[in-house]
Amino acid sequence: MTSPDRRSVLRAAAAVATGATATACTRGGADLAAARAAAPTTPRPASPRPAHAARPPTRAPGLPAQIAHGPRRGDAVALTFHGQGDPKTATALLHEAERAGARLTVLAVGTWLDEQPAMARRILDGGHELGNHTLHHRTICALPEDEAYAEITGCADRLRSLTGTIGSWFRPSRTQYATDRVVRLARRAGYPHVLSYDLDSLDADDPGAPAVQRTVLDGVRPGSVVSLHLGHPGTVAALPPILDGLHRRGLRAVTTTELVT
Repeated sequence: MTSPDRRSVLRAAAAVATGATATACTRGGADLAAARAAAPTTPRPASPRPAHAARPPTRAPGLPAQIAHGPRRGDAVALTFHGQGDPKTATALLHEAERAGARLTVLAVGTWLDEQPAMARRILDGGHELGNHTLHHRTICALPEDEAYAEITGCADRLRSLTGTIGSWFRPSRTQYATDRVVRLARRAGYPHVLSYDLDSLDADDPGAPAVQRTVLDGVRPGSVVSLHLGHPGTVAALPPILDGLHRRGLRAVTTTELVT
């Protein structure tokens, strides 16, 4: 039997041991919490901006093989851009459009895509649509058939390799309207329609932003398809007042596909 004095000593020792253990656990927990608080936090990676898919060639049943404008009774117009030139100027123009909630159609020249492949994704990620404006921007209606076809398919190949499709539209180079032969060649290459336009902004002549603005706003109508160019600073400067003018008339700038389908 253990004497009362010995039991008291044992109880006291156990109490001391238990207290020391509890203190150690508390201190250890506090140290761990402090260490966690002091440790650098690795920021969670930002979610990537969702990429917009490239559209396949647009089919608009009931519309002609060559389209120059959309419905005249609607509230939309299509601003279409020759895709070539300084990428900084092009990016500035896309930014102005996006800031105003406008969506554009860019018809890219194949050699420009060779030089500036990142522009294809930049255009699509802005919610715009991308199409084919021939490989070298030659006078396509004057070319022999095999060379004209190579101009169409050469750009189509670039678009397919960069985006997965041959683009929404084909627009002939150095002409407002394609000949019947070029329309047929475009169809053979996979484009149901050739995209023309009914309003030329004349911005390629660099007349200055106010002149571009006047030309567009004086001539635009519901359903208009307007021809403009990416690589001209005057066009970048003209775009905000053009979009403001359209808004005041109750018109929206949409992709050509949205306009006609």
